[in-house]
Amino acid sequence: MNILVVFPKIENAKSVRNILRKGGYTVDAVCSTGAQALQAANDLDSGIIICTYRLADMIYSELYEYLEPRYEMLLIASKSQIAQLETDAVTCLPTPLKVHELLQAMELLSEAFQRKRKKRRQAPRMRSAQEKHAIAQAKALVSQHMHMTEEEAHRYLQKQSMDSGRGLMETAQMICSLWSDSGAEKTESAGHKQDS
Repeated sequence: MNILVVFPKIENAKSVRNILRKGGYTVDAVCSTGAQALQAANDLDSGIIICTYRLADMIYSELYEYLEPRYEMLLIASKSQIAQLETDAVTCLPTPLKVHELLQAMELLSEAFQRKRKKRRQAPRMRSAQEKHAIAQAKALVSQHMHMTEEEAHRYLQKQSMDSGRGLMETAQMICSLWSDSGAEKTESAGHKQDS
């Protein structure tokens, strides 16, 4: 999990970084502007961003809007600023900042982040139209050559995929190239017989 700290005053960002380090967290980037934070976030892929309400070039909500959904945000702001927030998707800590509250918030955010990441990994990946076509073509070939229903052909593809340690798409492509080539050879040899 990546952690970015974004404060307009770099000394404050470094103070938060030092607190987190003592708490056992690794901070990947310390930034003073939203633009720097977004650049670092793009380079790092996912994690938690800790920031203040107002940065040098934008406010927290703009930064949150530009961020990928793979990031959680911890906003450190005054009670009056927190009261004005229009979203509850951001975790907030009031100033003055207390060390134990920061570490507790980080623990909760880390757990939430890990749960979301696990869910994303378990969610089925959307296949492209080309991939769907290749899998459908492979199922049709399996059905035709092995006299199976579409459902049986699909299970056959899945089993071949698991047994070989290859992805379903790669297995489908192999079946397509194998049986499409052998079908072409049969057609070609049948053509030669007719000529003779």
